Amino acid sequence: MSNSEDSQQYITDMMVKEEDEASGDESDKQDNGIMLREQDRFLPICNIIKIMKVPVPQNGKIAKDARECIQECVSEFISFISSEAIERSVAENRKTVNGDDLIAAFDSLGFDNYVEPLQIYLNKYRESNKADRNLYMDTNFAQIEDGATTNDGGKP
Repeated sequence: MSNSEDSQQYITDMMVKEEDEASGDESDKQDNGIMLREQDRFLPICNIIKIMKVPVPQNGKIAKDARECIQECVSEFISFISSEAIERSVAENRKTVNGDDLIAAFDSLGFDNYVEPLQIYLNKYRESNKADRNLYMDTNFAQIEDGATTNDGGKP
């Protein structure tokens, strides 16, 4: 089976799973024969709590049901955006979902307010990686040159 067929099968499985969840059918919670645990479906609650505590005053508290609700919403939102990005990469016969796919997903799903800031961030991120990669290459090249001059015994 080709990778595009694998990706399409994954998307189909996810759509069936979402339909089952929407219909309230709890009897089939298996994904390819493997029972999914709650911690496998959602982002870790400790990460959610850290983010939620930022705007809350020092003496403020967050109810358990509020934490769990946000955990489910955030996880669903990420799945929603990711599935759209996966569809785009599959349509273009690519195995890897990249930042451009995610930005296109935000755009096509109507999250227009996020597109420009995400594009700016993605460009800065890519420039940073490029600069880091060039620095690494320059450092390795300098080490190779230093090793070549010291290993030849100082002869011209």
